[in-house]
Amino acid sequence: MPIRTRAGALTAVAAAALTGVTALAAPAAAAPPPAFLSAADLPPHPSSSWTAGEVTDGVPDELRLCLDEVFPGYDSRYRPFHTDLDTSARQLTIVTGSTAKAAALADRMNREIRSCAGRIERSDPQVEAGYRHYGRVAVEEGARVHGLHTETSWGATDIRLLSVGRDGRTVTVVEWSQMGDFGDAPVRAFRKTTATAVNKLY
Repeated sequence: MPIRTRAGALTAVAAAALTGVTALAAPAAAAPPPAFLSAADLPPHPSSSWTAGEVTDGVPDELRLCLDEVFPGYDSRYRPFHTDLDTSARQLTIVTGSTAKAAALADRMNREIRSCAGRIERSDPQVEAGYRHYGRVAVEEGARVHGLHTETSWGATDIRLLSVGRDGRTVTVVEWSQMGDFGDAPVRAFRKTTATAVNKLY
């Protein structure tokens, strides 16, 4: 083989090898961020439609009532929702470093919500709080639904439904709230919302 041709062949082989190494070294595409509920996924309101807000970094203040001690060290995003009346909702998502960390976080969140009523009463003698567990939702790695009712000494009464669900290493929390008590809570519709929230993550 002529020297020039041989040199050209070697250059081509080297270029092909370099291309292969570059392809192998290229990082995998980043996983897409978890998706959020839309307004249509919320429990129907009898007299007002839902409006969805923008997805924002951080934690909504409403969730700090029961879960404030859980959040340090995690990056999180949330989306608020509201009606034209007193009913509101929000969804929070947290992506952890592993499925084990996500499972531990979800377990701790469920424990914090279960004990929240007692902590509220101990911190403010003018508030009575009650808790109900509404069971599991069979979706991905599972979800739990909780109810929390608070009533002040001056007559203000509020009902919240909260759920904690997990898909792999991602945990999501959904909260619905309005004035009222346990009898005003749309538990069946909220369980459906919870399933949708977890299914829509990825």
